Amino acid sequence: MAECEEGSRWGGGRDIRRHISPPGVSVVQYIYRAIGSRHIPMREVKMVHLDSHPDLLIPVSMSAHTVFDKEALFSELSIENWIMPMVYAGHVSHVAWLHPYWAQQIREGEHEMCVGRDTSTNTIRNPFLIPNVAPDFHADELDERGIDLINGFFSRFRVTSTDDYFLSDALYVPAEQLQDGKLLRLSVIRVDPVHTSERNQDEDRQNAAKRSKPDPQPGCSGSCAGVSQAADGSSSTSETPSVEEASASAVGSLLSVLKQDDSYILDIDLDFFSCQNPFKEMYTQEEYSILQELYSFERPREDADEEALCECVERRTRQLEDLEAAFAELLEDDGELTVERLADKHGMKSLVKLVCSLKSRNESPDYEMVHQAGLTCDYSELPHHVSSDAEIRQLMLAVRFVLQPLPKPTLITMSRSSLDDYCPPGQVESIQSSVLNLLETLFGSVEVHKDFTFELQRLPVRVSESPSEHAILASPMTDRAAGLELKLVVKFHLL
Repeated sequence: MAECEEGSRWGGGRDIRRHISPPGVSVVQYIYRAIGSRHIPMREVKMVHLDSHPDLLIPVSMSAHTVFDKEALFSELSIENWIMPMVYAGHVSHVAWLHPYWAQQIREGEHEMCVGRDTSTNTIRNPFLIPNVAPDFHADELDERGIDLINGFFSRFRVTSTDDYFLSDALYVPAEQLQDGKLLRLSVIRVDPVHTSERNQDEDRQNAAKRSKPDPQPGCSGSCAGVSQAADGSSSTSETPSVEEASASAVGSLLSVLKQDDSYILDIDLDFFSCQNPFKEMYTQEEYSILQELYSFERPREDADEEALCECVERRTRQLEDLEAAFAELLEDDGELTVERLADKHGMKSLVKLVCSLKSRNESPDYEMVHQAGLTCDYSELPHHVSSDAEIRQLMLAVRFVLQPLPKPTLITMSRSSLDDYCPPGQVESIQSSVLNLLETLFGSVEVHKDFTFELQRLPVRVSESPSEHAILASPMTDRAAGLELKLVVKFHLL
């Protein structure tokens, strides 16, 4: 049975650092810099993640060894998979995903899983590669330690969670199949909009939050049980709750996770407040429906045993590999004979209709992008909810009420998600401004300096060392339409 490693806890006083960053890989870069400068601990950091997407997937083909090669890791990461490598590296131990009501990718409640190296992929696939990864070894002279070293370059890392979010990407493996397992506690917490007319009840809400007694965090023996423990798989009502109802539950869950002296990262993606599925703008409704049919995920039974879960993963792996190979072939030749031959394969009958529709609008479709769109069509669609201005204000108020009782974060990162159109381009500036105002309300006076430049480059981080003044570099936030990069330096004056 694989065991989950748990590192020592970081204590003592810390400066608060806040960075506004682009999605995914650049957020990781700022986090790694904060670890390197010892502003956050190297192990067991907690994260409060506000987003319409969990961002908890794993690069399917990335080797586990890549996690410990910083530059190689950054080149592999993207917006949907940047958190889990930090879990496997031992940096992050608990993620609280705060999501709006339209984002239902993972069941509500408390989950526990292990993230580790999949021993089933511990195969030296090509002995001629050995000199490249271990020049001191020869294939016929490897001892057990040498084989383990080489396997580290080829094995993938996977999770023990049985939630559909992970099963649909074929990421589940049984606990006994993992090595170097790291325990991840995941809290999935829904945040509902709050009527702005209830703003005057702020004091009542704060009193309610103080009176609430959160349930203690479930204990863990440190072993990988292999099953997500979800408190509630159902969704709540669609009625807009009172200010107390909307925040007390979320606050209680967070306060059961975050202690007063805990180091934690507050990560805010602006698509939490308004979100769109960019693929719906790229493809017709008919094309999108065909993709949903091609990439549909067959769920296992609720009471599925380990064998059934593994069969589900194997079936899903074959399905996704076949689809990837088919669209790769279409990149080379999408002639009628090729399309008909591919459509004869199991589950691909509708490929003919899809290609015909795509070519009627574009003589040379981007089949790689089509495949990427299809990967988002499994057990559920990508979230798509463009909020009204009133609803954005209601969500801002809800987030304020949820964050206000929490201890101060050690690091804040913020992502615009405008380049990929997940946050509607017409709303991103106003949402960003509102979030900065919210941070000012929560953490003190904010001075914002904007610098527009045509140079689209990564900008350095500059952080004030004064304990009463903490600077943030907001970088780089690029507006695709304007072709400009926005750099913000935000200073927090704390009492």
